[in-house]
Amino acid sequence: MRSLLFVPGNSVRMLEKACTLNPDVLIPDLEDSISLSQKSQARDILSSNLNKLIESGRPVIPRINSVKSELIQDDLKVVIKPGITTISVGKIGSVSDVKMVESFLEKQENKEGLNVGDIKLILWIESALAIVNVYDILTSSPRIIAAAFGSEDFSLDMGLPGIPDISNPEHLSYPRSVVPIAARAAGILALDAPFFVYQDTKQLIAESQFARRLGYIGKFAIHPNQIDPINSCFSPTQLELDQARRIIEAYNNAEVVGRGSTSLDGLMIDTPVVERALQVLEYEKKLNFD
Repeated sequence: MRSLLFVPGNSVRMLEKACTLNPDVLIPDLEDSISLSQKSQARDILSSNLNKLIESGRPVIPRINSVKSELIQDDLKVVIKPGITTISVGKIGSVSDVKMVESFLEKQENKEGLNVGDIKLILWIESALAIVNVYDILTSSPRIIAAAFGSEDFSLDMGLPGIPDISNPEHLSYPRSVVPIAARAAGILALDAPFFVYQDTKQLIAESQFARRLGYIGKFAIHPNQIDPINSCFSPTQLELDQARRIIEAYNNAEVVGRGSTSLDGLMIDTPVVERALQVLEYEKKLNFD
């Protein structure tokens, strides 16, 4: 899940175009990209087009409205169907929100003849309350596979500068760092917020590289032109791959003579360094396999 492309659920044209694109994941959206007056229409349009997205061969993870919106049950009736294994839920603030989502999901799974727990969750962490509760939230259900940081809603909740200052996001440094740490501790994935200045590829790359250094494994996209830069940023570079192979070779040579550590180009090579190199190579294999 390096690149996750939002597609407004009320646009037939965009939903059809999404079927021809190559993000790692398609995210048909019923939440923030849809005005309140168009929610019902968006559900109808997405319902008519969801099979096309599924048949495109890309994983499809619909984003539905929050528990507090009182729209979630109507959304679930549309998005829970064969071919959908995960949904994304906005504005989760507490464990009680998760439990309510689970309750609604269980009812819909029963109606659709699914096993309880079949549908997994990506939860949006995008408020002060959510940041305070983040680890408890992320460990509250075995359905949860990833956490998504929502920078715009967090900024709104805190009364912080929004999109005009998005290229200088120091005010987001704490919450943006906390989410991947909590996700790692919970044994799930962390996904970074979209970058909204979609014509600024240079800054998108800088943002994505920074997010990867924080521990995020992917980033949401709001425009097709963002897909390839995001995929590139969240994949090992050739330099990283070459370095990983050299590290493993140096360590193996040291082991032959009974040494538990060695050095390479002035860098000490011991077990954590080697394990990280193995992770890089294993991830490359997975990308090539996919």
